[in-house]
Amino acid sequence: MNKNLGWKLALTSGTLLFFLFGIFGIPKSFSGSGLLAALQDRINLGLDLKGGTHLILQVQVNDAINGDSDRAVERLKDELSRRKINYTDINKPDPANNPDEIVIKGVPTESNADLRSIVSDRLPEYTLNSGAENSWTLRMKPQTMADLKNRAVTQAIDTIRNRIDQLGVSEPIIQEHGLGQYQILVQLPGIDDPARVKEIMQSTAMLEIKQVLSGPYGSEQDALQQNNGVLPPNSMLMKGNSVGSKRADDTGEEWYLVTRSSAVAGTDLRSGGASVGRDSNTNTPDVNFTLTNEGGRKFASFTGSHVGDKLAVVLDGRIREVANIQEQIHDQGRISGGGMTEQNAKDLALVLNSGALPASIKYLQELTVGPSLGTDSIRAGVRAAIVGMVAVLIFMLVYYRGAGINADIALILNLIILLGFLGFSGATLTLPGIAGVILTVGMGVDSNVLIFERIREELRNGKTPPSAVEQGFGHAWVTIVDTHVTTIVSAFILFIFGTGPVRGFAVTLTFGLLANLFTAVFVSRMIFDWILSRKQRGEALSI
Repeated sequence: MNKNLGWKLALTSGTLLFFLFGIFGIPKSFSGSGLLAALQDRINLGLDLKGGTHLILQVQVNDAINGDSDRAVERLKDELSRRKINYTDINKPDPANNPDEIVIKGVPTESNADLRSIVSDRLPEYTLNSGAENSWTLRMKPQTMADLKNRAVTQAIDTIRNRIDQLGVSEPIIQEHGLGQYQILVQLPGIDDPARVKEIMQSTAMLEIKQVLSGPYGSEQDALQQNNGVLPPNSMLMKGNSVGSKRADDTGEEWYLVTRSSAVAGTDLRSGGASVGRDSNTNTPDVNFTLTNEGGRKFASFTGSHVGDKLAVVLDGRIREVANIQEQIHDQGRISGGGMTEQNAKDLALVLNSGALPASIKYLQELTVGPSLGTDSIRAGVRAAIVGMVAVLIFMLVYYRGAGINADIALILNLIILLGFLGFSGATLTLPGIAGVILTVGMGVDSNVLIFERIREELRNGKTPPSAVEQGFGHAWVTIVDTHVTTIVSAFILFIFGTGPVRGFAVTLTFGLLANLFTAVFVSRMIFDWILSRKQRGEALSI
């Protein structure tokens, strides 16, 4: 008889208590309602059970390419000016369709070697090719462009996660969506204000400070007419709120001609450097921001050389403020006006502090699951789990008699371990996750059936009960391990390539199978040893 029964019983009891703590923690009361509240606090429910919003976003990666090539244009201009190399124009002919292409015109032939040296040293991620009439074309290398697009998606995921985390949304799922190019899956269980969350998440918070070349104009058509229908190179029209005195026929919006490149961009903003304040003149909310050392240096250089000119504070592609540069400005700035409310100011500071999205995002799909539907899913899933569990327990009792009690205890412990794991790990339980729990119960029954049938076979062959139990577990062990390992490998593949609910199913199934190896083999064997220790030699085994 097994002389180690004592430590096996202690290990099983300790495991039971440990995972019960994982399920309930330390409840405030041990009443039914207190235990239910503790369970709900420890087990996180997914979108399909709790209700919430399901979104699929697409990152407009060409925005990131445009941003990089715009900065490359500015570096080129600085280097050519520093080396006193003449040129007639540097522009991007087609920013919408070919954001990686830059054309330089009018470079003297004797300066070609210097130009190649500049591109090689300062812009190694671009290739340089000569063209007609002393023109040169820079194109971003394909590998660099692919890396930049992938990095834009990764940065967008990190930024969105930062914003959602600051809003306190419980257990959000924010990950790359494998079914489409440059797409992101966002699931927000139990959010209180989906419209606000969507607005904050979508906002690129792309803070830019640009030089104003002319304006304001009453409309886009007026601006084009004033410039003979053609915009100057490296310039663009931007819309914004009216600043200063308003005309009687003012629509509340004006157009400005601004530089395409920015003196300061969102990447120059110091981390955590945005805060809510109040305008000293109007006592309305505003947002103060602080630039990094490098950003402050660039801003000081820009404002120092443009005293008397106008600058525009641009947020999300819209002018929020236009002001005259009266003196050199270093690393402090302010965004105000435009009817900003206290909530607007807080949300703006939040998205600025969480980082600017590297590119704009587009909504491809939006689904909303109401709390009532989630409650119905929980009720249906739990009912299915309970009915299936009870049916299995009754079957094992009827078919295997006394040994069925052994199997039922192992199955209940298996379920406790699985739920305790969910409580400890913070994993999210979804409706497919409940299906994984039910499948785990089925796999547990399968393991017990293999063992019990082998024990019956050994008893029919004339073995004594202790020897039949020994041989039954010994021979069934290899088959049980084989079936569990192959299923765990399949679940692992689902976890790697699946999304949201599919991964939830894989997690619960994997840990349930690991728990089943412990309960079906170790715990069940311990119970058999305990039963045999209480029987007289030669007494029959109920199985």
